[in-house]
Amino acid sequence: MMASLRNRKLLDKLASVFDSCSRFCDFNTSRQTEPTIFIMIKAYAATTPGGKLESFEYDPGSLAAGEVEINVEHCGICHSDLSMLNNDWGITQYPFVPGHEVVGTIGAIGADVTHLKIGQRVGLGWHSDYCCTCGSCLEGDHNLCLTANGTIIGRHGGFAEQVRASAISVVALPDGLDPAKAGPLFCGGITVFNPLIQFDIKPTSKVAVIGIGGLGHMALGFLNAWGCEVTAFTSSDSKREEALQMGAHHILNSRNADELTAAAGSFDLILSTVNVKLDWNSYLGTLKPKGRLHFLGATLEPLDLGAMSLITGQLNVSGSPVGSPASIAKMLDFAALHQLDPVTEHFRFDQVNQAIEYLESGKARYRIVLSR
Repeated sequence: MMASLRNRKLLDKLASVFDSCSRFCDFNTSRQTEPTIFIMIKAYAATTPGGKLESFEYDPGSLAAGEVEINVEHCGICHSDLSMLNNDWGITQYPFVPGHEVVGTIGAIGADVTHLKIGQRVGLGWHSDYCCTCGSCLEGDHNLCLTANGTIIGRHGGFAEQVRASAISVVALPDGLDPAKAGPLFCGGITVFNPLIQFDIKPTSKVAVIGIGGLGHMALGFLNAWGCEVTAFTSSDSKREEALQMGAHHILNSRNADELTAAAGSFDLILSTVNVKLDWNSYLGTLKPKGRLHFLGATLEPLDLGAMSLITGQLNVSGSPVGSPASIAKMLDFAALHQLDPVTEHFRFDQVNQAIEYLESGKARYRIVLSR
């Protein structure tokens, strides 16, 4: 009798376990059959070198722990976007979404992000991530990281409703800057500002700028606010008055040999923002002893320089890319303090192809920004 009762209790217990297991399995089966929700990002992409940008959607996947997602409000168009679009450097992957001068608000943050918050207005430039372990990163020179990820190299950029990047590459936009104009500061602006802090340029320095365009016009403003005596080299009569208004104290005609000769030994620093070959030896002649010719424009042809001029004047020839996140933050604060907005023209995002054609025409004054 007792044995029968124990057997019945055991059977009842087993039945209860089986029932629980059955309900657990049914629950998991129901969860597995629920549809998966994919968040698609809408963008503009080209599928061939030099092709038109067309509407494009892609799945960004899960937001990584150290990433943020930016709701794009504005995005500048840079010549580097054109170079990548046309695959001039042989590294473009298609479909290709340009855009690395982004301004927008934080829409989502990864689990490990603590210094940014939802809704904060930020910017993103040429780099979207760094290794943070190499010597350059550890010394604060993230822009020199050999394994840094480009915002539009191997990933989709800011000609989109959203863009993602490592939080360390995203910089908060300070009050005092117009968000609609600030995008070009995150590439062109930091490119021309970086030499000022890399070479300890003094307020008493005499500095000249070659090429008064997308980069050069911002260089004039930064140098003037820094306290330098600023000279603009330009071959365009239409830009003479504009250059003076944007910060130049003097104008030299770069095609006039007599003016170049008269300027011999004048400058502590020359910033070249052009991407074409020039008579660089003529410009070397305008440097003071220990002066520096510094390249910011990507001149693809080899430099033809006389060694004797370099040796006898103890001259320097150098170049630099964009700056680190810390340098970008300094530049933004400096621009806000001195109210240095880039000169911009605006197109809607759905006018992106017209904007690119306008940039290619050479008529832009001086940076183009896509805005919503």
